[in-house]
Amino acid sequence: MRLKLLTAGESHGKGLIGIIEGLPANIPIDEEKINLQLKRRQSGYGRGGRMKIETDKIEVYSGVRFGKTTGMPVSFVIHNSDWQNWGEKMSVFGKRGDTEKITIPRPGHADMVGVQKYNLDDIRNSIERSSARETATRVAAQTFARILLEQFNISIGSCVESVGGIYSKNYPYEKFYNSNKLFFKNGIQLSIDSDKSEVRVLDIEQEKKIINRIKRIKKEGDTLGGTFIVVATGVPVGLGAFSQSYTRLDAQIAESFMSINAVKGVEIGAGFFCAEVPGSAIHDEIISKDGTIIRSSNRAGGIEGGISNGMPILVRAAMKPIATLMKPLQSIDLKSNTKVEARRERSDFTAVPACAVIGEAMLSWTLANSFLEKFGGNSFEETLDNFNSFTSKSTKRINKNFSK
Repeated sequence: MRLKLLTAGESHGKGLIGIIEGLPANIPIDEEKINLQLKRRQSGYGRGGRMKIETDKIEVYSGVRFGKTTGMPVSFVIHNSDWQNWGEKMSVFGKRGDTEKITIPRPGHADMVGVQKYNLDDIRNSIERSSARETATRVAAQTFARILLEQFNISIGSCVESVGGIYSKNYPYEKFYNSNKLFFKNGIQLSIDSDKSEVRVLDIEQEKKIINRIKRIKKEGDTLGGTFIVVATGVPVGLGAFSQSYTRLDAQIAESFMSINAVKGVEIGAGFFCAEVPGSAIHDEIISKDGTIIRSSNRAGGIEGGISNGMPILVRAAMKPIATLMKPLQSIDLKSNTKVEARRERSDFTAVPACAVIGEAMLSWTLANSFLEKFGGNSFEETLDNFNSFTSKSTKRINKNFSK
C-alpha cells in the first residue's frame, strides 16, 4: 500500500490527529479546500446539536511548506471546540473524582463489544473512539488525496439516493449505470447539484418529502438511514490488479466504504441487480468510438476483473439509522445486571448527507492509493510523466500487440 493514514483522538478529547505517509512532493495544497470538505461533512438537515458547537478547521503541523507537499509525512490536528465542556470528564492525567462511569450500553453501537474486547469498566472509553466524530480526520486527510487526483482530471462527487425509504422517480439508481453517457458533467458537478439540497438529493419534491419525514421522526424520538451514490470520473484504465485478492480495486473500495460508521452494505455498478438477470442483460458491450475503446453501458461500475476500465467508478452504499435513540430501546445496566432503557447521548436524527461526503473521501483515498501504486513517483512531476507516458501509449500499444 502506497498511502498510509493513521488517526487518533476522541470525540470529546482535545482534538483529532492525522498522519499521512506516501504523498509525492510538490502537490499544491489549498487549506480552504480541506476546510470546505470538513464543512460539507457537518452539513445536512437532521444533524444534532454538536454541529452547532464545532466548526471544523485543519491545522497542518508538517509535510507542507509554502502551499506544497514536501514528500515527508503530513501531520495535522482538528481541534474539538467542545473540549472546554469536557476537560474534567476526559482528563488525560487527572483523577476521576465524581466523573460518572457509564454502565448502560446502547443497542447498535460499539458500547457493549468495546467493553468486552478491551476489558473496560466505563463505556465512555468505548464511546469516544468509536464515534463517527473520527471521520472528520478522514475527510481532512483524504482531501489531500482528492487534490492529487484533481491534478489528473479525476473528480469525485456524490448524492443522496434515499432517506427513510423515500426515493426519487426522476433519478433512479439505474440511470447512473444503464448508459455510457453521464447525466451530469463529472463527479464534481454531481456534488455541486446535490449540495444545493439540504439533504443532498437531486429532486426538489423528494427533498420536501424527506425533510417532512425527518421532522416526524424527530418528534417520535427515532432515527433514519438511507442510501447514497458516489461517482468518480476521469479514472484511467489500469488501476488495481487481479493478481491477488487484496490488489483488486473493487475489493479495496468495498473495504473502505464498509469502514465508515453505520454503513452496512456496498455495491459497485449494478451490484445486486446482477444476480436477478441473465448475463446478456448485464454485461457492458465493448465498442470503439472515435478510435477509443469504451463500454456501451456502465453496469460494471467502471471495474472489470478488479481493474478500472476507464468508465466512471460507481459506488452505492447503505447507511443504517443512527443507533442513539431519544426514545431508547431496551438494554441492561452492566453494574446491576437489571433491565433498563438504553442510555441517551447527544446525536443526529439522520446523517446520510454527511455519510455521502465521507464516502467521497474514502473513494478519493482508495483511488489515489491505487493511482500512486500504478504510476509511482516521489514528486508530482515524476508521477505526471509516468501518467502521461502510459496514457499516450496505451492505445498504440494495444493496436501494436494485436496486429502482430
